[in-house]
Amino acid sequence: MRLSAHLGHLVFGLTLALGLTAAQAQSPIIIKFSHVTASDTPKGRAADKFKELAEQKTGGKVKVEVYPNSTLYKDKEELEALQLGSVQMLAPSLAKFGPLGVKEFEVFDLPYILPDREALRKVVDGPMGASLLKKLEPKGFIGLAYWDNGFKQMTANKPLLLPADFRGQKMRIQSSKVLDSQFRALGAIPQVMAFSEVYQALQTGVVDGTENTASNIYTQKMHEVQKHLTNSNHGYIGYAVIVNKGFWDGLPADIRGQLDAAMKESTIYANEIAKRDNDDALEAIRKAGKTEIHTLTPEQTAAWRKALVAVHRDMASRIGKEVIQSFYEATGFDPNKS
Repeated sequence: MRLSAHLGHLVFGLTLALGLTAAQAQSPIIIKFSHVTASDTPKGRAADKFKELAEQKTGGKVKVEVYPNSTLYKDKEELEALQLGSVQMLAPSLAKFGPLGVKEFEVFDLPYILPDREALRKVVDGPMGASLLKKLEPKGFIGLAYWDNGFKQMTANKPLLLPADFRGQKMRIQSSKVLDSQFRALGAIPQVMAFSEVYQALQTGVVDGTENTASNIYTQKMHEVQKHLTNSNHGYIGYAVIVNKGFWDGLPADIRGQLDAAMKESTIYANEIAKRDNDDALEAIRKAGKTEIHTLTPEQTAAWRKALVAVHRDMASRIGKEVIQSFYEATGFDPNKS
């Protein structure tokens, strides 16, 4: 009887252990994907598309939890959260990697260095884009893709048509030495501020204006507290989709391959919708009737470029002359024609 009872306990224990193993095997891998923009922006919609594709391609073995609009972390907090493993995936703007110590990414912030989307694609889809992503690995990140947002516009409570119009204006920026230099070149006063705090700062007059894409301006309702928008296309906002390196390296190879495929498809989607979303947002701002939209004349654009090309020279020692020159060669930008 004792032997029988012992065997019974042993069988029960093995059954329990096997049951737990099976349950653990069925538990999905959780990817927390945090970002700071609204769900109906190009980034927000691309993140949701990645969730859909990742869960589909892995057959439910991966569950992606998307946290938009700074619901988990603000600008300054999210990269540290990824390094600590509190989240697994982010899509921060490229400007955020400069303060982290990867200063080469600040080349994307140089005014007018990306004349159009065709030039942009040459950079991010080529060797230059790949080599920049590799520089993130020592920081504990794997770069998976570049997602477009679009070209930036200026907003304020006065028309900004010539460089002299910026004089004395307090302008919100992301934490970027290049953007700081850009506004100082225009005679403005740059103020670093989290994206989630910009609307209130504009509403209360803490800052006078800002720069952003039309989709971000519209979805954050900035146009409701800014009387003027200059359709300047002077700079670019894009994102790098990054994951925690330890988490990514620890995934089974087949899961990693399926997630890569989901990322490739969602990147195509992200880049297709970005321009359309910004065009639609600009039209929606126009129809809202609270903001006067100004389009720069060729002469005004030339004046902006002349004032801002100095930022390229000022930032060369920080970003690297070779990096800037590589961009010039890829995009066809000629600083001497500004």
